[in-house]
Amino acid sequence: MEPHEDSMKGKIVLVTGATSGIGKETALGLAKMGATVVLVGRSREKLDKVASSIASATGNRTIDTLICDLTSMENVRKLASDFKHKYQRLDVLINNAGEIVGERRTTVDGFEYTLALDHLSHFLLTMLLLDRIKASAPARIINVSSSAHMLGRIDFEDLMGEKKYNPMKAYGQAKLANLLFTYELAGRLAGTGVTANAVHPGAVRTNFGKGMKGRWRVFLWLGSPFLIDAEKGAETSIFVASSPKVAGVAGKYFVKKKEKKSSKRSHDQTAAKRLWEVSSELTGIE
Repeated sequence: MEPHEDSMKGKIVLVTGATSGIGKETALGLAKMGATVVLVGRSREKLDKVASSIASATGNRTIDTLICDLTSMENVRKLASDFKHKYQRLDVLINNAGEIVGERRTTVDGFEYTLALDHLSHFLLTMLLLDRIKASAPARIINVSSSAHMLGRIDFEDLMGEKKYNPMKAYGQAKLANLLFTYELAGRLAGTGVTANAVHPGAVRTNFGKGMKGRWRVFLWLGSPFLIDAEKGAETSIFVASSPKVAGVAGKYFVKKKEKKSSKRSHDQTAAKRLWEVSSELTGIE
């Protein structure tokens, strides 16, 4: 059954990585349900274009934009500040932004690029907006992970890939971090009315991996005929963000709109607590 077009009316939703791919389709789907959707992206031109297209396609005029380069922790702090200046509540936070890069790069903070964008930015933004989210309870936090987490492990001795860098290792680590963070966060939020869940969108045909080179680019190209489109990939994020069936459900991993068991490593509570401490230290969260 299709969700009612006004089922998210009055709800404020923030979506990162919202100018293309899964993020754009997630924002569009929630806008169709009447939500006030705040799009986050690094390009003002793209943000304005996507906001305009969503408003035109849905008739929903409550589409807002905030610019942020999530690889910079200072920028993430400004994003949180800008949001709080405009909004007193946040019903749904969707940490969607993510990328894989072919060669090791560091951010302005000196962090490995994939870990910074795919995990640390999510961690910091969530922590900074948590007061607004708790004030909006019942509220939801959704972290977009990936089945690639099954290949990952948290290398606390070389978290930034300085000793040895492999793009899939870095990506798998970041996606595993998403799950460890989600499960630990869900436990800490128990009793607050705020839920935290993770989703795997599926293997989606987007701009993902556009910076890959050599054999990794060939690998992605060979898999391209089997990819689903971004609209299909966004369905699980939209479902977990809006469905009454998920009300009160926390600490779960969703694939194709159904709960699925994630890897054994993702349930390592010792690693989750250690990652929380390391992430807090790296991002300057008390």
